[in-house]
Amino acid sequence: MDILQSQPPPRSLSVVIPLYQERDNVEPLLARVHKGLERYPHPWELILIDDGSRDGTDRALFEQTARYGSHIRVIRFRRNFGQTAAMQAGFDAARGALIATLDGDLQNDPAEIPRLVDEMLARDLELLQGWRRDRQDALLLRKIPSRIANGLIAQVTGVRLHDYGCSLKVYRAEVIKEIRLFGEMHRFIPVWVAGVTAPDRIGETEVGHRARELGKSKYGLSRTFRVLLDLLVAFFFLRFGARPGHFFGGIGLSFGLLGGLMMAWLAWVKFGLGEDIGDRPLFFVAILFLVASIQFLTTGVLAEIMTRTLFASGERTHHRICRQTDPAAAGWKVEQRRDLDDGQASSEDRV
Repeated sequence: MDILQSQPPPRSLSVVIPLYQERDNVEPLLARVHKGLERYPHPWELILIDDGSRDGTDRALFEQTARYGSHIRVIRFRRNFGQTAAMQAGFDAARGALIATLDGDLQNDPAEIPRLVDEMLARDLELLQGWRRDRQDALLLRKIPSRIANGLIAQVTGVRLHDYGCSLKVYRAEVIKEIRLFGEMHRFIPVWVAGVTAPDRIGETEVGHRARELGKSKYGLSRTFRVLLDLLVAFFFLRFGARPGHFFGGIGLSFGLLGGLMMAWLAWVKFGLGEDIGDRPLFFVAILFLVASIQFLTTGVLAEIMTRTLFASGERTHHRICRQTDPAAAGWKVEQRRDLDDGQASSEDRV
C-alpha cells in the first residue's frame, strides 16, 4: 500500500468544497484551485461535494475529475441536505493531515490556502479562520446581518472572531474529525472546535473576497433568523452538550422549589388559618410549577440517556450519498522539487 494512503505526511492537505447549483462555476473553480496550489510542495487532494444539485453540477464535476486525475474526488448526495451535511461528508472523506475549506462560488481565492497553512502551523493553531475584511457583498442583505450575527455569536460563546461566516478555513484534521456537524451548524464550526480544544488555539487572518461572477447566491436575509436559533443550540451544546441533565434539571429544580414554597404557604393558610384555598389562583400556579418541574426533570434524565446512547452508538450521518468516485482509486497531487545546476525546476506527478 502507498505510504501516502496509510500514513499521510504531516502537511498533506485535503481541500473540501461543497457545491449546490454551481454548474457554471465548476470549470473555473477547478482551474483556480490547481493554479493556486501548483506550488504547494506537499501531497494534496480535492474533495467536491455536490449537495443534490439539479442543474448538471454533478455531470460537470465528474467530467472535470476525468480531465484532471484521481486526486479529485466527487461525492454526490441523493438530494439537497444542506451545506453542513456537505461539509461533514467532506471531513469524513478527507485523508490529509490538514483540511482546508472554501465555497464553490469563486468568492474565495484558493491561492490563499498555502499561506493559511503556513500561518496556522507557524502560530501553532488548530483552526485558522478567514476574515473577509473588505467583503464584496450587498450592505443591507449580507454585510449588516453578518456583523450582527458575528457580534452575537462572540458575546454568547466567548469565541471572539470577526467573521464566522467565511468558509475559507484551515484545520488540523485530527481536531475537526472529532466534531460531528448537524442541522445548519457549519457557520458555528469555530464554536464546536472550541469545545474540543483551547479557544486560544483558534485564530483568524485577513483574506481576500470577490464579488460573485457566475451563478446565484443561496444566502438571504432570512438566514439571520436561523442564526439566532442555531446560536441558542450552539450555546446549549457548548455548555451542556455532555451534561444536558444539568440544564433541564436546573430549570426543573427551580420550578419545583417555587411550586413547593407556594404549596407550603397555601398549606399554612389552609390548616393554620383555616381558610379555603380551592379557588385561589396561587393554588393553580403552584400546581403548574410542580408539573413543569417534573417534566423538566424527566426531560433531563431522558436527555442524559440519549446523550450516552449517542456517544456509544458510533458515527452515523444524516446525509445519503448516491454516487461518488471510487475511494480506493483516490490519489494525491504532488509537486516534487529538486535543485538543478542551472537553478530550480519542478515537476508534477500523481501518486
